[in-house]
Amino acid sequence: MAWNPGTYNKFKEERYAPFYDLLKLINKRENLKVIDLGCGTGELSLKLQQELPGSKVLGIDASKEMLQEAATYENENLHFEQLDIKSKIESGEQYDLIFSNAALQWLDQHEQLWPEIIKTLKPGGQLLVQIPSNHDHFTHQTLKAIARENPFKPALKRWERSTAVLDIGAYAQLLFKNGAKEMTIYEKVYPHILADANAIFEWTSGTAMIPYLEHLPEDLKPQFANEYKNRLQQQYPEKPVFYPFKRILMSGLF
Repeated sequence: MAWNPGTYNKFKEERYAPFYDLLKLINKRENLKVIDLGCGTGELSLKLQQELPGSKVLGIDASKEMLQEAATYENENLHFEQLDIKSKIESGEQYDLIFSNAALQWLDQHEQLWPEIIKTLKPGGQLLVQIPSNHDHFTHQTLKAIARENPFKPALKRWERSTAVLDIGAYAQLLFKNGAKEMTIYEKVYPHILADANAIFEWTSGTAMIPYLEHLPEDLKPQFANEYKNRLQQQYPEKPVFYPFKRILMSGLF
């Protein structure tokens, strides 16, 4: 997907709050081999590396636009590569800590994906994952609703983004079945206060709306975006707007 770092970073502080919660779950040790799956612009990969003295951290992301910013954070213990997550997992290389903040929701079939990721952990390793679970919110459901209407439905060839995100009980079962000795899994609502409906549009246009625009022809992209913006304005006429955002955080020790 064509990510825009500028759009994504407009709500940097709000997006980073779950990262700090995930960081609190780290089983801190020295000299670890660490991978950050879906590292984005790299700023949080640097914070992760700074929390783990002597550890080597590799951040991977499929977006060259994001990684252009990430390059500024490289140091002797932190490096970045343009790779897609599945390819890296399939390489079989093993790590002491696998970290992923708001990335794995873009990949399908979590029932198969989680065991594949866990296989790349060394004995005694840790898996730390944060994924949005806001797919039932108005902002996401409205994108689906618009995609099912004309003229977008035929242009999309009936495509719509489905969610691969499971409930926390299912993730607990996956960790247990694949050998987790300890686990912490919870869902948390992050309460965001945004200026108005346009701010919600800016938030989702940097993430959830991207796949829809990518599947549409150029002439329909502005129409889709405008229709979405209009519906958000109708739903949220108040100022400011309360935007509760659900996320799942999990740690597994193996």
